[in-house]
Amino acid sequence: MEQSAVLTIDKKNFSLPIVKSVHGEQGIDIQKLRAESGYVTYDSGYGNTGSCQSAITFIDGDQGTLLYRGYPIEQLAGKITFLDAAHLIIYGQLPKVQESDAFADKIERYTPLHEKMGDFFQGFPADSSPMAVLASIVSALGCYYPEFASNDRKQDLTYFDEAAAILMSKIRTIAAFTYRKQRGLPFIFPKPDLPYAANFLHMMFSQPYDEYIPSQEVTQALDLFLLLHGDHEQNCSTSTVRMVASGGANLFASIAAGISALWGPLHGGANTAVVEMLQSIYESGDDGTKFIKKAKSGEARLMGFGHRVYKNFDPRSKILAQAAETILHQLGIKDPLLDIARRLADIALQDDYFISRKLYPNVDFYSGILLKAMGIPTNMFTVLFAIGRMPGWIANWKECAEEPKARIYRPRQIYVGPGKRSFDSNADSPSQPQILNDAVNGISE
Repeated sequence: MEQSAVLTIDKKNFSLPIVKSVHGEQGIDIQKLRAESGYVTYDSGYGNTGSCQSAITFIDGDQGTLLYRGYPIEQLAGKITFLDAAHLIIYGQLPKVQESDAFADKIERYTPLHEKMGDFFQGFPADSSPMAVLASIVSALGCYYPEFASNDRKQDLTYFDEAAAILMSKIRTIAAFTYRKQRGLPFIFPKPDLPYAANFLHMMFSQPYDEYIPSQEVTQALDLFLLLHGDHEQNCSTSTVRMVASGGANLFASIAAGISALWGPLHGGANTAVVEMLQSIYESGDDGTKFIKKAKSGEARLMGFGHRVYKNFDPRSKILAQAAETILHQLGIKDPLLDIARRLADIALQDDYFISRKLYPNVDFYSGILLKAMGIPTNMFTVLFAIGRMPGWIANWKECAEEPKARIYRPRQIYVGPGKRSFDSNADSPSQPQILNDAVNGISE
């Protein structure tokens, strides 16, 4: 017998079907509630709203669990490459050896940018935000591959594999070229014989007269960082990708929108805020002890602790904490910011103030230190996040596009503005601008 929930409004009962999940919360289907009752639900920030059914990623915030297609993140991190994790996220299966090689080869084949795209970089001011450049050029990519970016859903799905490979590959090239443009450096072309992460570092840091060859430790650390950011349920940027995709937009346009959503400091910019906090503590001469007291009194904000979803340890933070320790040791780097970070974590994890509020270190707390050790500047941190999140965005676009009963996303609102008013052109307006009837009549959402 099908389960249902009963909602009573004005003494009238409405039966709402229960939507079963494999893990975690069950759902209540309210799709017909407005039509049957005239009511909508109110959920500011969508914290209790399931916007879709997805088979990609699962998070249990209370237990500190993160699954990619059913695999715990701890079982994947350091055991498979970022590209194999991307294949898993996008296609639902870990690739066999031949599939893995073919996937990597296709991505490397698309690494170079069209020669005319160099003009895009020249048109941006040198001090442009790397995220602005990234979003703009990813959106423009579709112009160079019109057959893969047609906004015809059937055609876009037919060429999905090619479009996905283009985005997975070229986002590195765009990011590296953006970094070099800011510094007035010549563009460095990719080397197809290098692995995914190593090729990106080569394009960023090599000079025409001095090729940068990243160590295995640095390459593995960056690969791990990207893998840990591969997907994370319906966060702000992923939900944006699905929102745009629901209108029929192609993969390139949808991903560009996701990049813009990630740009926000409350989303992709959080690890930058952590490094800035640690730097300010260090420059003040504090070892972190005074800062903790200020955080408890409300005088300062402890960045990198707590999470919208996790009420336990973010499993990615444990992995990155160890990776940061390892890479700094291997590179012989003694970063005082890591010492401060350790002290903040040690104090907070033993303090009832933070324990009672379930404020644990999240992935952003250590990722900035790791990227800083690799020589990545802070204004590129969010760009690196975008590279890592690309497979999750692609997978969510695919899932949305393949849904046979998909509807355009159109949230409702609770209107709280003025009631209906009458307009008196003589009393209410000092001038009467001419309004073209054809323009007014042509307005649509």
